[in-house]
Amino acid sequence: MQYTKHSSDRDLIEGCRQHRRLAQQHLYQRYYGKMMAIALRYSSNQQEAMDILNRAFLKVFQSLDRYEAQGSLSGWMAKIVFHTAIDLVRSQAVYRQRMDFETDKDIEFAPEILDQLAAADLYAAIQQLPMELRSVFSLFVLDGYKHREIAELLDISVNTSKWHLATAKRQLRQLLKNYDQTRLAV
Repeated sequence: MQYTKHSSDRDLIEGCRQHRRLAQQHLYQRYYGKMMAIALRYSSNQQEAMDILNRAFLKVFQSLDRYEAQGSLSGWMAKIVFHTAIDLVRSQAVYRQRMDFETDKDIEFAPEILDQLAAADLYAAIQQLPMELRSVFSLFVLDGYKHREIAELLDISVNTSKWHLATAKRQLRQLLKNYDQTRLAV
């Protein structure tokens, strides 16, 4: 069979199961953007995100025999990318296991700053956060996890998760404030 960018997911999956490089290439290219967006949330730079993405796609290709087409292929792959990113975070980040001091209830961002930001600018600011803060922020704000779930995923306490979120918001607010001042100066 000839695999092209127009081949169906089903055909590409079958080709990947048979270790056909062209099928793997087209599947990778088809889902690259969406999966890269997930990897970028948990990485500090493009190179690290690419590493996460490549590791994840290797897992995808090795696991396709277990994919049963019950849900969407995209959703199944996104879970693999997410878990690959979290594994990297766990291996590299040093979290404090217990933080008992109070955290800020909720730190607000000035709406006018957020209105002026492009998504790329916001992601660039998030990537400037230290890995521990970026990971908790992304899990809570971008992916909708609760502190209890984050604590389980990252093997930290709920209070530590809350502390990291509050600190991430505080640092992001400062980064965005600096960004806003830089734009006004231009």
